[in-house]
Amino acid sequence: MMAAVHDTDTFTAVDLLVGRIDAIAGIAGGRGGFRMTQPVEYAVAVDRFLAASGLGAGSRRVYRIALATWAWGLVERPPPVGGGRRNAEPPAVPLALLDAPGTAGRLREAFTARSEAVGARTANRELSVLSSAVTWWRAAGWLSGDPTDGLRALPVPKARRAEAGLGADQVREVLRLAAPLREQAFWHLLHETGASIERLLALDVDDLDLPGRRTRERAGEPVRWGDGSARLLPLLVLGRVDGPLFRTGRGRLSYRRAAEMFTAATRPLEPGGRGWTLRQLQAAGRR
Repeated sequence: MMAAVHDTDTFTAVDLLVGRIDAIAGIAGGRGGFRMTQPVEYAVAVDRFLAASGLGAGSRRVYRIALATWAWGLVERPPPVGGGRRNAEPPAVPLALLDAPGTAGRLREAFTARSEAVGARTANRELSVLSSAVTWWRAAGWLSGDPTDGLRALPVPKARRAEAGLGADQVREVLRLAAPLREQAFWHLLHETGASIERLLALDVDDLDLPGRRTRERAGEPVRWGDGSARLLPLLVLGRVDGPLFRTGRGRLSYRRAAEMFTAATRPLEPGGRGWTLRQLQAAGRR
């Protein structure tokens, strides 16, 4: 049976698929006279792969999202991000396109772009899912080649050593700073939840349950906040029903920009004049 996808896992197609292919009567060798009909559409092939996978519902959803993301790359279009990704319909792609000349190059370019957009860890996980599906489809006789053969997982940066959190007095000074509403809301939310910076920056307006002071379950394990965020978040989203919670004029606030603004704003407070980091504020919220 296939293993569920986890961020820290590195998969090989052989490890994932040994035993599953043999469990489907005759898909490779026609045992008993039965052979599964080859689908025309990539999306149908994805459905059949997942139906035979033995994965739980949550892991199937993760696999389906990853494989849908690759459909965009197959037609040389970037996958949607932010609020637009929820209702976006992946492009219709013929399964035979995976055997077409030039597909390996398109996937290589899509993998590079994807790693720049979401990081090596997520891109590697999505590559592993596609490689597993391609191996299954080849065993079924639906593909002759492997367009992922030349792709290799990217090195994942080592986790940084945890930074010491700010003290209670320092946190109070930070949260009293005269800063724009967006920054005030983000800093309060980060401190009150202790959630990962990346997760908070990825939130969309419709991920919030404002009366419940928490994120909706569709956004993962709920993040709960306190009085400061409860006061600021309604002001931040006033008149908006979707899109990035923390937005800029061009889209979603990036980690780099958020970190630069926090350090610049806290330089007058830090004795050495260097400023503090978002991770120090996050660590203070975990205590």
